[in-house]
Parts: sequence; C-alpha cells; structure tokens
Amino acid sequence: MTIAIFDILRYLLTILWWLIIIQVVLSWLFAFNVLNTSSRGVLALSHALERITAPLYRPIRRLLPDFNGLDFSPLIVLILIQVLQMLLDGAERSLVYSTT
Repeated sequence: MTIAIFDILRYLLTILWWLIIIQVVLSWLFAFNVLNTSSRGVLALSHALERITAPLYRPIRRLLPDFNGLDFSPLIVLILIQVLQMLLDGAERSLVYSTT
C-alpha cells in the first residue's frame, strides 16, 4: 500500500515536471513569435498552464532578484521537484528495507 502511495506521488511530480517544461517552451515560442497568440487553442493551453504553475513560481519570484526579464523560477521549481523525487526514493527504500 505504501509503495503505491510513493508511486502516485512520483507520477504527480513527473506530470508537474512536464507541465513546467511545456509551459516554458510555450512562453519561449510566444516570445519569439513562433506561435500566434491569436490562436484560441494555444492561448487557452498557455493560460491553463500558467494557472497551474503560477502558485509554484510566486514564492520563488519574491525571493529572487530581478534578472532583467529572465525568469529563473521554473528552473528552481524543476530542481526542487528533482530533490523531492530523491527524497521520496530514499524514504521508499528505507521503508522497504525496514519491513524486510
């Protein structure tokens, strides 16, 4: 049962990882005018991803200094996701070894 919980948490972190990557790539494509911002579907996807990721970025943006338009908060969130995955793996291993 506990292994299933760790798997679910790992899958959720992986999904969040990919949502952030997609959101960053979309923002770059908008910034370089590769994607048309008048496309309703692409714009709706971008807004949905922004609503999902903005609460994660907000506390980090408050702490980071201004880098003249560069936003490093997605990078920091991705690093934190990796750290959480490592902690989950370690906790899962310690639970598995302690029960055997």
